[in-house]
Amino acid sequence: MTFNQIKMALYATYITNLYGYRLKKVTNSQEKKKIRINYAEELLGKLKLEIKVINPEKIPKEGQFLLASNHRSVIDPLIIEIATKNSSIFGHWISKKELYNSFFFGLFVKNAGTILLDREKSQMGGFFSDIKECTYRGDSIYIFPEGTRNRSKKLINEFKDGSRIIAIKNHLDILPVYIRTDANNQLLASLNDGKEHRVIEIEFGDIISYKDKSITLYDSFVQQFQLKI
Repeated sequence: MTFNQIKMALYATYITNLYGYRLKKVTNSQEKKKIRINYAEELLGKLKLEIKVINPEKIPKEGQFLLASNHRSVIDPLIIEIATKNSSIFGHWISKKELYNSFFFGLFVKNAGTILLDREKSQMGGFFSDIKECTYRGDSIYIFPEGTRNRSKKLINEFKDGSRIIAIKNHLDILPVYIRTDANNQLLASLNDGKEHRVIEIEFGDIISYKDKSITLYDSFVQQFQLKI
């Protein structure tokens, strides 16, 4: 590891746990949103990564949605937090068990407003009950339909069925989001050379009704964001 990588790893660990403690003391969703945005701005600012929304006019100012995004980088949730900072929408991230148990992310993830997805469990009743409870309060759900980070050369991988099921069960219209820049490449470049300013572009699509069965979510992404698959 380079000196800059070591420095950033220590800084990121410190700030992530610091904000994790701050989030632990807060129960109000809008207060959690503010803290999550502050954390994202501070960490990405340190990395000199700027988030640019291509079409900000498509971001809903309020409402309740299943926000669905492609996923290439560990910083993707931070990118989305900054992109939606001027909206009152607050979403609970679907988070894997590995993140809950992580020394680096654990405290933050447990307190930031997340729903645990434990794939080792044979029954998913508790998972769907947690989602129902969050949506009953008027909050949104944030999810990566690919299920895990896309490490392939494809623009997006096939989507899991769970996203559509969550939308239908909870009557959540879908807000599609596409991070156009390969954020993982930009993150690695920043860690290798922290002096250069870099931009990550993100785009919002048209809202998809949860009742619309005419097209799959994956195909809608391909069409809306004009992806050459």
